[in-house]
Amino acid sequence: MLKFYFNGAPNPNKVALFLEESGLPYKLVPVDTRKGDQFKAEFLKINPNGKVPAIDDDGVFVFDSNAILMYLAEKTGKFLPANTPKNRAQLFSWLMFIATGLGPYSGQAVHFKHFAPKDLDYAHNRYQFEAHRHYGVLNDHLAGSRYMVDDSYTVVDMAFWGWARMAPFVLGDVVFAKYPNVKRLLDEVSARPAAIRAVALKDKFTFKTETDDEARGFLFRHLKTRAA
Repeated sequence: MLKFYFNGAPNPNKVALFLEESGLPYKLVPVDTRKGDQFKAEFLKINPNGKVPAIDDDGVFVFDSNAILMYLAEKTGKFLPANTPKNRAQLFSWLMFIATGLGPYSGQAVHFKHFAPKDLDYAHNRYQFEAHRHYGVLNDHLAGSRYMVDDSYTVVDMAFWGWARMAPFVLGDVVFAKYPNVKRLLDEVSARPAAIRAVALKDKFTFKTETDDEARGFLFRHLKTRAA
């Protein structure tokens, strides 16, 4: 049976949504990143990059949420658009936009907004600007398209949903008033029964929630390097 290494963060939630939508049988394996589970030897065999999510599909290891989405979509034949050159181009373009843009910039925006020292205005402003810019691109695109790839609900919408759920934490409470088309698609996906089940998966386990010194050492490893 497929093993799904996860926690409740945005990237694992993308994969959780696919698994719940597709009906693939899987076993949950919690990885508590605030306790350093992601750096244990047994997990690094699954993902040498030491991040969640990852899957073990009967000995086939896949890591990075977007790679997992494509692997599972191709394995099952589900949640891919009609196989035309235009749709394939849109699928890969928007999936990579989320993988290399929206996700990383949102992650850095969160770090400098909530966790970094407060005197780093340059970094904070840069990542807030880039996160806003990416949401603006999404909002403009969704003004003319129900889903990320025309009228088909695909893995790109799942990837979008993983991060769009966190937009207020990234950019503040005004984000959805500024990007109503993002909010419209987010609400549609979030209302799906599979999305509700995916969000609830984390409640099956007790994950550490406080970001104390121990957790900061695991989440922000550059602090240990600097101290050394």
